[in-house]
Amino acid sequence: MSVRKLKPITPGQRFRVVNGFDAITTDKPEKSLLVPNKRSGGRNNSGKMTMKFMGGGHKRKYRVIDFKRDKAGAAEVLSIQYDPNRTAFIALLQFADGEKRYVIAQGGLQVGQKVEAGSGDIAPEVGNAMPLSEMPLGTTISCIELRPGQGAVMARSAGSFAQLMAKDGKYVTVKMPSGETRLILATCMATIGVVSNSDHQLLVSGKAGRSRWLGRRPRTRPVVMNPVDHPMGGGEGKSSGGHPRSKNGIPAKGYKTRSKTKASNKYIIERRKK
Repeated sequence: MSVRKLKPITPGQRFRVVNGFDAITTDKPEKSLLVPNKRSGGRNNSGKMTMKFMGGGHKRKYRVIDFKRDKAGAAEVLSIQYDPNRTAFIALLQFADGEKRYVIAQGGLQVGQKVEAGSGDIAPEVGNAMPLSEMPLGTTISCIELRPGQGAVMARSAGSFAQLMAKDGKYVTVKMPSGETRLILATCMATIGVVSNSDHQLLVSGKAGRSRWLGRRPRTRPVVMNPVDHPMGGGEGKSSGGHPRSKNGIPAKGYKTRSKTKASNKYIIERRKK
């Protein structure tokens, strides 16, 4: 993984830092795993804008990712590819019967490497997926299920990882990327290793146009809106706008919105740090 700082031959390139894409081995996706990805532009089924600051952007096709890792047997890594729909890179696997699947690529995954998924005699090596109960303590993991068979939902973005801290009966203790420590069923699957493209956090877009390419329109600050548009709008000159809050009036900056009666509270051992 590496990043490149461009020479400032145009104003938009003066501060721009781009991905080196050293890990990428091909720029042609697997056609059988592409599906259309229609975008809404922030509009609902009647055409009314329900989400602001969305629209435009480059066309994308969705890559069908295997988050469940439910096919047993070894698979060979054919290529590491860029995915426009996520920050992490993806790996194209081919099984012995010829079936191909995309998975989230872990850092250090190499073309030609064999990876496995399932329970049993599987080595705890990078790219292998197995139940949490079969992993050694202290293992760095990613792409974690919260319910058995659900598919990976946690630690899927670039550079993210969790750590297996302890095992106790049918639960294991996992320290999440946010710093939260929580219990997860030991039968849930996870993948060994850190998610690829850890340098993603170092990128600098360099110009507003790159946000437009990603489908993000310019965001208007609430404090410069009119009172009819936002609770923080209105006033003469640069008025503070009162307490920071959302358009619906919910306070921001530290206000806790998590329900005290949420069912999963009993699985959280230690909350994330502020």
